[in-house]
Amino acid sequence: MKIIDGKAISAKTKEELRLEVAALKEKGVSVGLAVIIVGDDPASRVYVNNKKKACELLGIYSEEYALPADTNMESLLGLIEELNTRKDINGILCQLPLPRHLDEKAVINAISPEKDVDAFHPVNVGKIMIGDFDFLPCTPAGVMRLLDESGVEIEGKNCVVIGRSNIVGKPMSMLLLHRNATVTICHSRTRNLSEVTSKADILVAAVGKANFVTPDMVKEGAVVIDVGINRLPSGKLCGDVDFDNVSEKCSFITPVPGGAGPMTIAMLMANTVTAAKKQNNL
Repeated sequence: MKIIDGKAISAKTKEELRLEVAALKEKGVSVGLAVIIVGDDPASRVYVNNKKKACELLGIYSEEYALPADTNMESLLGLIEELNTRKDINGILCQLPLPRHLDEKAVINAISPEKDVDAFHPVNVGKIMIGDFDFLPCTPAGVMRLLDESGVEIEGKNCVVIGRSNIVGKPMSMLLLHRNATVTICHSRTRNLSEVTSKADILVAAVGKANFVTPDMVKEGAVVIDVGINRLPSGKLCGDVDFDNVSEKCSFITPVPGGAGPMTIAMLMANTVTAAKKQNNL
């Protein structure tokens, strides 16, 4: 069994991007990202701080807009409109979830598809569907990078994704499909779940339930990718996979923390660099 080291692969990806950002600067192109955070959700604050750190490390210019929790739609959409028109901002990211009185869908739709570095805009989602995309949602893109860097063959494999969210489950399935895998999507209404998952050569868990995937759900020698991040009552972080017991059956497995998580921010940076290149016709 081999543990897939997301921290190491993320560091390698960021180093490649740092060199690319430096090369762009020599051509007179600087890369800029705007991050909007509404309210003071502690998990969102951690993510935003990590994104700022990654920008600094890579030489990407970043601006943060920390708005109060009672911000109204009009001011939020006004800010997005202004950022859409700015030449020095290549990527715009609005940290989700938003406070309940704000319309997430309208906010996602307001961000210009060319600057939508989360790849949540319907235009970018449609492009992923047909396989002609500029940006990929950061977590699924990170998972693909983990598989490739670990030398895992995807073509012809039986892949099962547990979870059907717009952010992970659905795009993850499309990316595997584009790479010629046979893909099954499972969710809370799937019957005989373990029967389906135990046939998977590659199993991706994105369900948001601690230790949900148990050894009986996993085929001997499977590759298991754990996208979940959950906090146990003890305060300890864990994934959707019962790591200690499942790891005995796998050929490859990602840990939590230190697996898919570090890749998400690396791929956000990659999308921001791609946006800058496209906007400058490079």
